[in-house]
Amino acid sequence: MAQTCYRHPNRETGVSCSSCGRPICPECMTPTPVGMRCPECSRQRTRVVRNPHGSASGFWANPATFTLIAINVVVYLIEVAGGSGGINNPSGKIVLDYGLFGPFVAEGEWYRLVTAGFLHASIFHIGFNMLLLFLLGRLLEPALGTPRFLVLYFASLLAGSLGVMIIDPNGLTLGASGAVFGLFSSGFILARERGLNELAGQLAFLIVINLVFSFTGSNISVGGHLGGLVGGVICALVIVAGGRGKLGRKPRNVELLLMGLVGAVSAVAAIAIA
Repeated sequence: MAQTCYRHPNRETGVSCSSCGRPICPECMTPTPVGMRCPECSRQRTRVVRNPHGSASGFWANPATFTLIAINVVVYLIEVAGGSGGINNPSGKIVLDYGLFGPFVAEGEWYRLVTAGFLHASIFHIGFNMLLLFLLGRLLEPALGTPRFLVLYFASLLAGSLGVMIIDPNGLTLGASGAVFGLFSSGFILARERGLNELAGQLAFLIVINLVFSFTGSNISVGGHLGGLVGGVICALVIVAGGRGKLGRKPRNVELLLMGLVGAVSAVAAIAIA
């Protein structure tokens, strides 16, 4: 069944507002760097994102993105300070105590499913992941809003941990790559849904390149990457369903609940498998 513009019920459209998900016709579309927005969200965006001098505020437009990056960097510095391998190859107690390792998860150390996502094995590892988080976060957080972005991030992270438990539970796994792959796959699906085909093509290319590296490189967690990728796909489909009016009158709340459920089910399954 074709959807119609929420302001002009007699006009069919295949485009939804990139913020609230309401269907909009060409007359109601306002182009933005993160897709088309409806008139209400466009005005709200202008009020919230701009500072008193009228320029865009990077942190307040992407608070979760910058906070996640800061936490990862601080944790890496703690790794370096407490390890023996220097800045490029930290190793020490924090890595052993909080990295993802199946046998320890099986013994009740469930927190490793999350904490491993904030540990990294080298300066290149954290640098690459934080660069991708920065780029994808600046794209997705303003489009989804901070709550949905955060739930998407952690649901993908936990789905990545599940992938590790399925494919390589006995290897020590570190990194935010599972969450980043979830942002990649969700960004691709949402870009396609909102008619941003050029952006979708760019994301698809990056996904393929990163998957090639995952399968051909050494010491790379294939399970973490694939798990995060699948988790991001499921979360994106939930958001798409909400944007198409299939989740009731308050789709945002249902989307948050269902995406949170993706993370919870991933965690429970990972614990059961471990």
